[in-house]
Amino acid sequence: MIDLGHKPVLEGEKVILRPFKEEDFPYIKECLTDYEVLKLTGSDMDFDFEEEAEIILDWYRTRHTQTDRLDLAIVDQSQGILVGEAVINLYDETNHSMNFRILMGPKGRNRGLGTEATQLIIDYVFKNTTLNQLTLSVLDFNPRARHVYEKVGFVKDNIDEKEVEFEGRWIDSINMKLPREKWLSKKEV
Repeated sequence: MIDLGHKPVLEGEKVILRPFKEEDFPYIKECLTDYEVLKLTGSDMDFDFEEEAEIILDWYRTRHTQTDRLDLAIVDQSQGILVGEAVINLYDETNHSMNFRILMGPKGRNRGLGTEATQLIIDYVFKNTTLNQLTLSVLDFNPRARHVYEKVGFVKDNIDEKEVEFEGRWIDSINMKLPREKWLSKKEV
Protein backbone atom coordinates (compact mmCIF):
# COMPACT_ATOMS: atom_id res chain seq x y z
CA MET A 1 0.00 0.00 0.00
CA ILE A 2 1.10 3.55 -0.70
CA ASP A 3 0.80 6.17 2.05
CA LEU A 4 -0.54 9.44 0.66
CA GLY A 5 -1.31 10.95 4.06
CA HIS A 6 0.87 14.00 3.40
CA LYS A 7 -1.09 16.55 1.37
CA PRO A 8 1.42 18.82 -0.38
CA VAL A 9 1.11 22.28 -1.86
CA LEU A 10 2.52 22.12 -5.39
CA GLU A 11 3.20 25.39 -7.19
CA GLY A 12 3.61 25.83 -10.92
CA GLU A 13 3.72 28.92 -13.12
CA LYS A 14 -0.06 29.00 -13.66
CA VAL A 15 -1.58 26.82 -10.94
CA ILE A 16 -1.22 25.81 -7.33
CA LEU A 17 -2.34 22.36 -6.22
CA ARG A 18 -3.31 22.29 -2.56
CA PRO A 19 -5.72 20.65 -0.12
CA PHE A 20 -9.34 21.79 -0.34
CA LYS A 21 -10.54 24.71 1.81
CA GLU A 22 -14.02 25.90 2.83
CA GLU A 23 -13.78 28.88 0.47
CA ASP A 24 -13.50 26.45 -2.45
CA PHE A 25 -17.04 25.15 -2.03
CA PRO A 26 -18.85 27.64 -4.32
CA TYR A 27 -16.32 26.82 -7.06
CA ILE A 28 -16.63 23.07 -6.43
CA LYS A 29 -20.36 23.46 -6.99
CA GLU A 30 -19.70 25.38 -10.21
CA CYS A 31 -17.46 22.57 -11.45
CA LEU A 32 -19.74 19.70 -10.44
CA THR A 33 -22.83 21.26 -12.03
CA ASP A 34 -21.13 22.25 -15.30
CA TYR A 35 -22.65 20.47 -18.33
CA GLU A 36 -19.26 19.76 -19.91
CA VAL A 37 -17.88 18.28 -16.66
CA LEU A 38 -20.94 16.06 -16.30
CA LYS A 39 -20.71 14.94 -19.92
CA LEU A 40 -16.97 14.32 -20.09
CA THR A 41 -16.85 12.42 -16.80
CA GLY A 42 -19.79 10.20 -17.76
CA SER A 43 -21.80 11.50 -14.81
CA ASP A 44 -25.55 11.39 -14.36
CA MET A 45 -26.95 14.35 -16.28
CA ASP A 46 -29.92 14.46 -13.88
CA PHE A 47 -27.56 15.06 -10.94
CA ASP A 48 -29.06 17.55 -8.45
CA PHE A 49 -26.25 19.23 -6.52
CA GLU A 50 -28.60 20.99 -4.11
CA GLU A 51 -30.15 17.70 -3.09
CA GLU A 52 -26.74 16.19 -2.31
CA ALA A 53 -24.81 19.37 -1.37
CA GLU A 54 -24.12 18.61 2.28
CA ILE A 55 -22.98 15.05 1.56
CA ILE A 56 -20.70 16.26 -1.26
CA LEU A 57 -19.19 19.09 0.77
CA ASP A 58 -18.64 16.80 3.77
CA TRP A 59 -16.83 14.42 1.41
CA TYR A 60 -14.51 17.24 0.26
CA ARG A 61 -13.92 18.23 3.89
CA THR A 62 -12.48 14.76 4.57
CA ARG A 63 -10.04 14.59 1.65
CA HIS A 64 -7.13 15.80 3.79
CA THR A 65 -7.55 12.85 6.20
CA GLN A 66 -7.37 10.12 3.56
CA THR A 67 -4.08 8.21 3.46
CA ASP A 68 -4.94 5.95 0.51
CA ARG A 69 -5.47 8.73 -2.03
CA LEU A 70 -4.40 12.26 -2.93
CA ASP A 71 -7.09 14.82 -3.77
CA LEU A 72 -5.90 18.36 -4.49
CA ALA A 73 -7.68 21.54 -5.53
CA ILE A 74 -6.39 23.17 -8.71
CA VAL A 75 -6.17 26.91 -8.09
CA ASP A 76 -5.68 29.31 -11.00
CA GLN A 77 -3.03 31.75 -9.79
CA SER A 78 -4.34 34.56 -12.03
CA GLN A 79 -7.83 34.38 -10.48
CA GLY A 80 -6.97 32.99 -7.04
CA ILE A 81 -9.86 30.50 -7.19
CA LEU A 82 -10.42 26.76 -7.51
CA VAL A 83 -10.92 25.75 -11.14
CA GLY A 84 -10.72 21.98 -10.78
CA GLU A 85 -9.28 19.01 -8.95
CA ALA A 86 -6.49 16.49 -9.49
CA VAL A 87 -6.77 13.06 -7.90
CA ILE A 88 -4.60 9.98 -7.41
CA ASN A 89 -6.70 7.05 -6.14
CA LEU A 90 -7.63 3.37 -6.48
CA TYR A 91 -4.43 1.54 -5.57
CA ASP A 92 -3.91 -1.65 -7.60
CA GLU A 93 -1.73 -3.96 -5.50
CA THR A 94 -1.09 -6.42 -8.33
CA ASN A 95 0.41 -3.77 -10.62
CA HIS A 96 1.59 -1.42 -7.84
CA SER A 97 -0.21 1.38 -9.68
CA MET A 98 -2.85 3.99 -9.02
CA ASN A 99 -5.48 5.81 -11.04
CA PHE A 100 -5.15 9.45 -12.04
CA ARG A 101 -8.05 11.73 -12.83
CA ILE A 102 -8.50 15.44 -13.32
CA LEU A 103 -11.57 17.62 -13.57
CA MET A 104 -11.47 21.17 -14.97
CA GLY A 105 -14.40 23.50 -14.44
CA PRO A 106 -15.50 26.25 -16.83
CA LYS A 107 -13.09 28.89 -15.44
CA GLY A 108 -10.04 26.69 -15.94
CA ARG A 109 -10.23 25.48 -19.51
CA ASN A 110 -8.17 26.14 -22.63
CA ARG A 111 -5.25 27.93 -20.93
CA GLY A 112 -2.87 25.08 -20.17
CA LEU A 113 -3.90 24.86 -16.52
CA GLY A 114 -4.90 21.22 -16.78
CA THR A 115 -1.63 20.27 -18.46
CA GLU A 116 0.41 21.99 -15.77
CA ALA A 117 -1.70 20.51 -12.95
CA THR A 118 -1.30 17.05 -14.48
CA GLN A 119 2.47 17.44 -14.70
CA LEU A 120 2.74 18.72 -11.12
CA ILE A 121 0.78 15.91 -9.49
CA ILE A 122 2.40 13.16 -11.59
CA ASP A 123 5.86 14.48 -10.81
CA TYR A 124 5.05 14.62 -7.10
CA VAL A 125 3.67 11.09 -7.03
CA PHE A 126 6.54 9.48 -8.91
CA LYS A 127 9.18 11.34 -6.86
CA ASN A 128 7.53 10.59 -3.51
CA THR A 129 6.25 7.02 -3.91
CA THR A 130 7.44 3.75 -5.40
CA LEU A 131 4.45 3.32 -7.75
CA ASN A 132 5.22 1.46 -10.99
CA GLN A 133 2.71 3.38 -13.08
CA LEU A 134 -0.34 5.60 -13.19
CA THR A 135 -3.44 4.63 -15.13
CA LEU A 136 -6.53 6.48 -16.31
CA SER A 137 -9.65 6.15 -18.41
CA VAL A 138 -10.86 8.82 -20.79
CA LEU A 139 -14.09 8.78 -22.76
CA ASP A 140 -13.63 8.69 -26.53
CA PHE A 141 -15.53 11.94 -27.02
CA ASN A 142 -13.01 13.88 -24.91
CA PRO A 143 -10.13 14.51 -27.35
CA ARG A 144 -8.90 17.58 -25.42
CA ALA A 145 -8.16 15.47 -22.34
CA ARG A 146 -6.66 12.65 -24.40
CA HIS A 147 -4.31 15.17 -26.03
CA VAL A 148 -3.12 16.39 -22.61
CA TYR A 149 -2.59 12.83 -21.38
CA GLU A 150 -0.59 11.89 -24.49
CA LYS A 151 1.42 15.12 -24.25
CA VAL A 152 2.59 14.26 -20.73
CA GLY A 153 3.43 10.66 -21.68
CA PHE A 154 0.37 8.44 -21.19
CA VAL A 155 -0.07 5.75 -23.84
CA LYS A 156 -3.16 3.79 -24.84
CA ASP A 157 -3.38 0.43 -23.10
CA ASN A 158 -6.78 -0.88 -24.22
CA ILE A 159 -10.36 0.15 -24.93
CA ASP A 160 -13.54 -0.70 -23.06
CA GLU A 161 -16.05 -0.60 -25.89
CA LYS A 162 -19.46 0.97 -25.31
CA GLU A 163 -18.62 1.75 -21.68
CA VAL A 164 -20.95 4.73 -21.13
CA GLU A 165 -24.31 5.64 -22.62
CA PHE A 166 -24.72 9.33 -23.38
CA GLU A 167 -27.78 10.84 -25.06
CA GLY A 168 -28.64 7.56 -26.77
CA ARG A 169 -25.09 6.77 -27.94
CA TRP A 170 -22.64 4.29 -26.45
CA ILE A 171 -19.20 5.77 -25.89
CA ASP A 172 -15.91 3.85 -25.65
CA SER A 173 -13.57 4.38 -22.71
CA ILE A 174 -9.87 4.50 -23.55
CA ASN A 175 -7.58 3.12 -20.84
CA MET A 176 -4.13 4.68 -20.71
CA LYS A 177 -1.01 4.19 -18.61
CA LEU A 178 2.16 6.06 -17.75
CA PRO A 179 5.04 3.92 -16.48
CA ARG A 180 7.25 5.43 -13.77
CA GLU A 181 10.45 4.93 -15.83
CA LYS A 182 9.00 6.75 -18.82
CA TRP A 183 8.05 9.76 -16.69
CA LEU A 184 11.34 9.94 -14.82
CA SER A 185 13.45 9.51 -17.97
CA LYS A 186 11.41 12.21 -19.73
CA LYS A 187 12.01 14.60 -16.81
CA GLU A 188 15.80 14.03 -16.99
CA VAL A 189 16.00 15.12 -20.64
